[in-house]
Amino acid sequence: MINIIDLGDRLDTLLQPVSELLLEGFRENWPKAWPTIDAATEEVLDSLSEDKISRVALNEAGKVVGWIGGISQYHGHVWEVHPLVVAADDRRQGIGRTLLHDLEEQVRKLGGLTLWLGTDDETNMTSLSGVNLYPNLWEKIRYIQNLRNHPYQFYQKCGFQIVGVMPDANGRGKPDIYMAKSVGL
Repeated sequence: MINIIDLGDRLDTLLQPVSELLLEGFRENWPKAWPTIDAATEEVLDSLSEDKISRVALNEAGKVVGWIGGISQYHGHVWEVHPLVVAADDRRQGIGRTLLHDLEEQVRKLGGLTLWLGTDDETNMTSLSGVNLYPNLWEKIRYIQNLRNHPYQFYQKCGFQIVGVMPDANGRGKPDIYMAKSVGL
């Protein structure tokens, strides 16, 4: 059983474990995202501002097993999923999907219409990495292949669609894949 709560409700006891989860969760494939515990803690604290949503998944023992954030954009019509992380030992158990569903509900209650996210490919995990995307971009997106367990397919299973790509967003041949879904229905 997973319990999802607002981070702000228990910041005093959850700040450190959520910061550690963020640091560890991105270390392997996105090491530049939050390279230190201080950078991770700063990101967690930043998630508590007025225009953001910050939700934590706790297991039955009260241990932090996941965290999701949302950032309001376009006057609250659109919300960016930023970030989503699940503890390595707890992945593939529906926690990420549950956190996304909870965020959708929170956004819907606030009148939001769309959730979007960028899912970078800095480590050659898809067929969009390591190539010049400018010629025939939409054809390359149409025939994207997941080479090494990139999370874009997880998001597709959760109802997100690829809506674009920013070539070279993280350096030559390292794109950011943009995905979105409607939540206002």
